[in-house]
Amino acid sequence: MAEYDVAVVGLGAMGSATLHQLAKAGVRAIGIDRFMPPHTRGSSHGDTRITRQAIGEGPDYVPFVLRSHALWRELEAATGETIFNPCGTLIMAPSDMPNTHHGKTGFLETTIEAARAYGIEHELLGADEIAARFPQYVGLGGRERAYFEPGGGYVRPERAIAAQLELARQNGAMVCTDMVVQAIHQSGDAVAIETENDVIRAGRAVVSAGAWTAPLLGAPFDRLLTVSRQVLHWFSLAEGAVAPDEWPVSIWMHGSGDTDYFYSFPPLPGEASIKVATEQYASHTSADMLERNVGADESAAMFDHHVNGRIADARAPAIRAAACLYTTTPDRGFILDWHPDMDRVFVISACSGHGFKHSAGIGEAVAGVLRDEGEPIDLAPFALSRFIE
Repeated sequence: MAEYDVAVVGLGAMGSATLHQLAKAGVRAIGIDRFMPPHTRGSSHGDTRITRQAIGEGPDYVPFVLRSHALWRELEAATGETIFNPCGTLIMAPSDMPNTHHGKTGFLETTIEAARAYGIEHELLGADEIAARFPQYVGLGGRERAYFEPGGGYVRPERAIAAQLELARQNGAMVCTDMVVQAIHQSGDAVAIETENDVIRAGRAVVSAGAWTAPLLGAPFDRLLTVSRQVLHWFSLAEGAVAPDEWPVSIWMHGSGDTDYFYSFPPLPGEASIKVATEQYASHTSADMLERNVGADESAAMFDHHVNGRIADARAPAIRAAACLYTTTPDRGFILDWHPDMDRVFVISACSGHGFKHSAGIGEAVAGVLRDEGEPIDLAPFALSRFIE
């Protein structure tokens, strides 16, 4: 007999959201994580994550983020926690060359098209307007154009995860931390989750284990999912810098290549520093082999190549740095689908560096699927079949 209706393996951004929604609906659910979330071992840490409603990765993602914004407000009302700050999102790119982000060409154009299609409030700015309105961004060459979305901003990932897990517990879910899942098997109408010390049985399971997904599930995920090390850097700001409440989240594509860009966050309350980062996908790692120490030379290279001469009052050396994991698919899109060999195991994976903004909405949508309520948001674009002949 199944002990639970649903077991959720991995309680980061996606897993905590799914468990929360299942428990809220009265489902007998258990969540399992090898650490104690929110933690710094995976992909859902670092104080802040960008959220934007018009999605340059493609319009199929927009319904998720729109629901996420509403759900974060519900979380805030239920917990008294501040999770979402709509400080605005500014996306800049050269007007005279292609722009690429997350492997998608024409990223800025797709963002604008999505905003128009969904009626998302936004403004389009030229270089002079950018400089006048946001003096913290300097070194503009006069050929930049920008999309500004006042409803965008940032989410506090650790707070969101903690809030969702607490509400899941309050609604009856079991949360098991520091528990390693070693294997998942399906037999008939039940799923067996083997841990170090026990076997947990559930009618269905969700695997949202991030960088641990491929080692846990094997084929075909072991050939589809790639893990990359990403580094976050914090630089101090000179006294008298632009006030935090006048600082949006920004994505600045200053060249034509996929790595010719960086993103930045405003100073958090009480802090006189900014967080900046870029992405790399050339070198790969694994969840258990990640080099977590960040060298001073890495932060210096980040400052020299991206920050210096572009963010006024930012100062080297870095005052802090951290490493995290991105798990990506070949097309940098998500997988939201049933396991091909276990029809009672749903896989949420490969959030590909842009997943947190969608996580609350995805958790709600997947919980609906597991409760046999259909697909409130179309999941067909995220099917596993697009990679399997």
